[in-house]
Parts: sequence; C-alpha cells; structure tokens
Amino acid sequence: MPDSLIVPLFVTTDLPPHADLAEFGELLARTARVLGPDGSDGSAAVLSGKVFWLDRPVLPAQRPAADDELRFAGMLGHLVTSGPGVREVVAGVRRAIGAAVTERYGDVGAAPAVFAIRDRDVRERTPDSALPLDSRRAAELVGAAR
Repeated sequence: MPDSLIVPLFVTTDLPPHADLAEFGELLARTARVLGPDGSDGSAAVLSGKVFWLDRPVLPAQRPAADDELRFAGMLGHLVTSGPGVREVVAGVRRAIGAAVTERYGDVGAAPAVFAIRDRDVRERTPDSALPLDSRRAAELVGAAR
C-alpha cells in the first residue's frame, strides 16, 4: 500500500503575455485532482498553494516588455497524495502539469519545471501578493475524510 505524502513543490513556467494568473492556478489545481499514486491519471491528489508572477527585476519604465514577450509564472505549495515515494510522485506531477500547460497555452518553448523543495521554502518564499489556488475541492476532500 502506498504511503500518504505531503510534498512541498515549486512550479515555474513561461506563459503567454496575456495569460490570466488565477486561471493558471486553477489549471494546476485541476491537474493535481486527477493524479494517481504514480502521477498517472487515477485517484485524486490535492494541490494547495499560491501562484505569482516572477517579473523581471527592473521597473517597467526602465525596460518595457514587448507585447509578445512571455511572462514567467511560479507556484509554491504542497501536493497531498499517496505514492511509492517523493521522486515518483514529483515525476508524475511534472508530466501531468507539462501536458496540461501545453494543452492550454500551446508550446511556450520549454516544459514547466516542477521541483520538490523544503517546506520552509514554501512558507518563506511565497510572495504576499500571490494568489491562492482553487481550493474548493480540497475543502470537499477534508469534509469527506471526517
């Protein structure tokens, strides 16, 4: 029987210039809901966290972005699932998120990067301005577990 896991994650990807950050967060949350124990489609997982833009470290007036310049987005959070181990779960969520981002936004030049990180990094590095992921399903699962 696979162990229950809580995996702190960092997800980064390029998005089209006019992409909606909240929609990106909802896409990540939906993608996690259909993960199986090894990252394949199957049983539900829950992804909680926040999404944010990783904008350039210069003021917009210093170097305005071109209308067609991709924007770099990030997500810091936790994936709750079951699986044989962290490495396998992260590999599976990486494949699922890559497929979902490509399906929604097309080829943005590189696959999303998905990393297991330290829990402390999620707490310390999530910007105050970050938007929460869709958490309706998480509340349903917690209620069902009780």
